[in-house]
This record gives sequence, structure tokens and C-alpha cells, in this order.
Amino acid sequence: MCYDIKASLEAQLNRARRSGDKKAMEEILEELVPMTDLPLHHATGFNHPKILIYTDRSPDFPEVSSWGLVPHWVKDRVQLTKLWNNTLNARGETIFEKPSFREAANNSRCLIYIDGFYEHHHFKGKTYPFFIRSRDHKPMALAGLWSEWYDKESKTSMNTFSIVTTNGNSMMDNIHNNPKLKGPRMPLILPPALEDQWLNPVHGELDKKQLETLIVPYPEKELEAYTVGKLRGKEYRGNIPEISEEVVYEELQF
Repeated sequence: MCYDIKASLEAQLNRARRSGDKKAMEEILEELVPMTDLPLHHATGFNHPKILIYTDRSPDFPEVSSWGLVPHWVKDRVQLTKLWNNTLNARGETIFEKPSFREAANNSRCLIYIDGFYEHHHFKGKTYPFFIRSRDHKPMALAGLWSEWYDKESKTSMNTFSIVTTNGNSMMDNIHNNPKLKGPRMPLILPPALEDQWLNPVHGELDKKQLETLIVPYPEKELEAYTVGKLRGKEYRGNIPEISEEVVYEELQF
């Protein structure tokens, strides 16, 4: 699963910087970032933070979006509230089947740039948070689905997204060991060379199958992980830069 992420301002500029678009970088910082909750040193999806995503309709310039996909068929805020926490993640294996995701899977995909993500490890009845990031410390692109929901009460539109997940690699098999869940999971991380393929339009079964070939675990050798301070409860220090610094737990055997 992927319910906790780190997303710096630097990560949001990654796509524009690679293309050398200085104007886009300025507009992102000056116009869009103030409309978000960035920077997110640590954020949980259950708070539905606003972040930037790159959509298939706007692949070169990001859009502000809230975490937790709201399908167009949601009738009102009451139904939204009941659904929202269940659409933070979308299992890659079933995105073309599930009612909440299949329309977005076919027509509305996006990229979310993050610095890393957090997962909890279970050991002797306690949980220990790990921070997982790219071994070269560069931003990672996560595959996502997005949807624009129109609120009839307020007569406003809300852009929302979900992070696609896949089977966990061997590293996640060790870390993500929640006994209540079936097997380890991890966000669908796309290598730079494959990012744009995730945004390609789907016109038929062949295009769909090509997308499905991207839904695979990210290689363990490309990632690194270490324990950090508590992300829940009284010991949680909040959305501060130090939250992703290494913390050693002497009692943890890992």
C-alpha cells in the first residue's frame, strides 16, 4: 500500500527541470504551490492533502489535486466522505475492472512526483516506520489515476487522484509485513524512460495491454530504506523536515 509520502518542492519541479522549461518552473512555484499543502515532509493520504499531479490532458504542466480519487458518479459530499478513504490507492491488477477506477484507468491517468514513501514494519506487536527512496535520492514518478468531480452544492469542481499500487519487491516483502494484509504491496514507480507511456491514450485492448506491462514491482536494487521516527500517535512530530531522518531502534531485529 502507499498511504504516507514525502513530496518536496524540488520533486514537483522535476519534470519541468528535465525539459529545461524555466518559465514553467517559475509558474509552478509562484502560482500553483500556494494552492497546495506542499512541501510534504510527511503526509498521510487520510488527510487528503493537495499536491501537484501531471495528467494526460496536461503532461507538461501540473494541476492541483487532492489525494483520494472521487469518481464522477459520486452524488454529494455525504457519499464522498464515505468513499474517500477507500480510493487513496488503486490496485494495478484491477484498475480496469473496479467501478471506482475503470473510467480513470481508461481515460484519466497521471504522474505524481515524490521524494519517497513510508511503510510500517510489524515486530513483536509494535510498528516501526521505514522511509523508502531512490538509491540516487532523485524524485520518483508514481503512476496515478485522476478524476474531476463536480460538487452540485457549491457548484465547484475538485480535482482528485489515486496512487496505483503493485506487488511488492523483495525489499517490501521484508518491510511491509502487516499480518492483516494479503502480501506486500508498493506504489507503482515508473522509470523515467517509461513515464510518458503511462500517459498515452487507450484506444483499444492493445493499448490497455501495453499499459498493464508497466504494472510491475520496482527493482529492489534501485531503492534504499531505513527506519524513521514514529508517524502516528503522541511521538509523531508532524510535517517537519526532520521527520524523514534516520532513527535507530535498538530493539528492532530486521
